[in-house]
Amino acid sequence: MLCFGVLKDFFGGERDQLELPEGTNVAGLLADLQDRGTRDAPVWKTLAVAVNREYAGLGTVLRDGDEVALLPPVSGGRR
Repeated sequence: MLCFGVLKDFFGGERDQLELPEGTNVAGLLADLQDRGTRDAPVWKTLAVAVNREYAGLGTVLRDGDEVALLPPVSGGRR
């Protein structure tokens, strides 16, 4: 799992390897991560998820070896 933005602070770094039950989908992964004490954080409402560098929906089933990236919204910058 790759974490960006504030999620790096939640999970103690940019990368983490997770073991999930077979058949877990993106929604199940997110529920598991929120249960680690960050459920009330506003980032979960606007988070995008990519699996193997492709945006993924909540129903996407995760498979062994998949790379999952958690992408919080980005703001800032100059015009």
